[in-house]
Amino acid sequence: MGHDPAAGGPPARPAGQAGRVVPVFAVTGGRTRSTGTDLPIESLVTLTEQASLGGDLQMEYRIIVQLAVRPVSLMEIGAALRVPVGVARVLVSDLAEAGYLEVHVPQAAADGTGGGPAPEILERLLEGLRAR
Repeated sequence: MGHDPAAGGPPARPAGQAGRVVPVFAVTGGRTRSTGTDLPIESLVTLTEQASLGGDLQMEYRIIVQLAVRPVSLMEIGAALRVPVGVARVLVSDLAEAGYLEVHVPQAAADGTGGGPAPEILERLLEGLRAR
């Protein structure tokens, strides 16, 4: 059992599944990268209107949908699921491609500038650390 991109959404959960029976890597079909663009770890996700129509999702997908009632980061999702961020990226990507989630990429990541502090700020920080 894994994600079937041709099916148009994340996999449904098996009947009677109360908790995680298989490793989460099995849920992702062994994938460690999303099928779409790689999501920066600082990306936030929120629910779409379609999420309210959500079907019978596997436990990990349901948890993500529940978390995304408010903006939530990939790091928070990974921590809540107790999985590596790479796995959280794959699961979020599956839900986004299926229309359950909207991914909000920070402007700095979207425009390719890196989003780090200005060199002047880093120099001042370094000077302050050296002065100690």
